[in-house]
Amino acid sequence: MARNDVFFLMLLASLLLYLPSQAQQVIQYNDHIYLPNIKSVECYNTSKEGSFPLIQLRSGEQLQLAFDDLGGNSRQYYYSLEHCDAQWQPSRLSPTEYLTGFVEDRIMDYNYSSSTIQKYIHYEVKIPNQTIAPKLPGNYLLKVYEDGNQSKMIITRRVYVATSAVGVGAQVVPSNNVQLRDRDQKINFTVNYGGLNVQNPYGDIKVVVMQNGQQRTAQMNTRPTFIRNSQLIYTDPTINDFAGGNEYRLFDLRTLKLNSQRVARIFRDTANTVLLTSDEARNRSSYLFEYDNNGEFLIRNQDGRDPRTDADYANVYFNLGLNSKPNGDVYVVGRFNNFELTDANRMTYDATRDRYTLSCLLKQGIYDYQYVLVNADTKKADSAPIEGSYFETENTYQILVYYRQPGSRWEELVGYQEVRTK
Repeated sequence: MARNDVFFLMLLASLLLYLPSQAQQVIQYNDHIYLPNIKSVECYNTSKEGSFPLIQLRSGEQLQLAFDDLGGNSRQYYYSLEHCDAQWQPSRLSPTEYLTGFVEDRIMDYNYSSSTIQKYIHYEVKIPNQTIAPKLPGNYLLKVYEDGNQSKMIITRRVYVATSAVGVGAQVVPSNNVQLRDRDQKINFTVNYGGLNVQNPYGDIKVVVMQNGQQRTAQMNTRPTFIRNSQLIYTDPTINDFAGGNEYRLFDLRTLKLNSQRVARIFRDTANTVLLTSDEARNRSSYLFEYDNNGEFLIRNQDGRDPRTDADYANVYFNLGLNSKPNGDVYVVGRFNNFELTDANRMTYDATRDRYTLSCLLKQGIYDYQYVLVNADTKKADSAPIEGSYFETENTYQILVYYRQPGSRWEELVGYQEVRTK
């Protein structure tokens, strides 16, 4: 072999060894779990478990982040906050401009599981605290990573810090589209900005409306329909229409000793296995009310004292039967998997049984879920073909008002309102 060839191979080998250690992890500016051993991630205002992750600035309110690590050994996990604009792009501010205290801190509150088949370590942190606190209102990306190295990300969560500088009023009405009035819900709202120095209402203020805290449903409003004195009115018939959807399905896994709601069989051996009752399509002609938590999940354990550390994990098997095989992929989604349409949440079609199946490792608790179809041609995700969609469905809508001061380099979250359809 020629000397040049030997030199080239040695150079190539050194590059292959070098590149993985230098490869930078791509941070996703949304709710995401980066490692499969991280489970049961919760993030909410401590005033109510499972609530929208928003606090009022300097109000004493706190957000709680909690998660389990099934890896077996305790690790040094750190967390930090990054200020973002209304579109969840980094604000490009220095951390000292939007944080008081330190830039990052280690999560020191963790406990080992007890009396469980699946061993795990439970981590918790409350924000703001004496170490880290936001000093500007706005969108914040909460980041959790290992060893103080943000290239070893494990969790990102969207959280919100608001002020009450504007007033928001809203109502839910049927869609202006006659053909969609039985299935869609439209949000009309007003923003009273009298306390702000607004020079250009069409450029200084943006409003985001989302359904049940789901990021993929968010609609951005950049232009009001009308302006009346210091009031912005958003009633355009072509915007802020949302499919009503259907009430979420749910199952109760608070105990592994007996079958409860939607649980068909439980097997306990070297691992816990739970078979849910068979599901069918619900796209019927009329609406039927069923109680749900709008897609949320709650960690609970009737068999122990502290569900944070004595609730066990189980392999939960979903199965869905449809009258005909749809043109696309079927996914199981809920807050427990961030409503993500990933391979881990995609169901497998069993031709011999003519059913869709999926297994998920879940902690004991109460879980909301639904089935979503991603059309093979349009790539559009829609729950209506399987779940149906009805105007009467109970939903919660979040309205977030953002304001950029004249000459400012960032956007602030200056108003928030939550409205329920019932």
